[in-house]
Amino acid sequence: MGWIVFFDGDCAFCSGTVRWLVLFDWRCNLRFSPLQGELARAKGLEALADPAGGTMVVLRESDGATFTYSDAWLEVTRALGGPWRMFGIFRLVPRCLRDAAYRAFARNRYRWFGKTKACPLPDPAVAKRLL
Repeated sequence: MGWIVFFDGDCAFCSGTVRWLVLFDWRCNLRFSPLQGELARAKGLEALADPAGGTMVVLRESDGATFTYSDAWLEVTRALGGPWRMFGIFRLVPRCLRDAAYRAFARNRYRWFGKTKACPLPDPAVAKRLL
């Protein structure tokens, strides 16, 4: 089973997160695409990159289910498997609380981490998993 992680390609934190996920995705379950890209546009997801509180979107390819906000992160930990699955315990926290924390972080991500000024060339491990 595979997952596509759609991320804000303009966000320095989000791009760094993709590099981190590639490092810890030992089973290569995840592939990545920017929310500003053609694949996101074709799937109607580009609006979710809103700088005022956008979200990462995870598409589970086996059944086409999409996950946003805190559910997206929980699905990513599921995809990573191994010890990362323990974060599934946060499903016990009501979604409204998890999503409120996610949105607060997302609203401030550009201020705290900045925007990417140019599209850097990804390292080869990331490049082969970009869609």
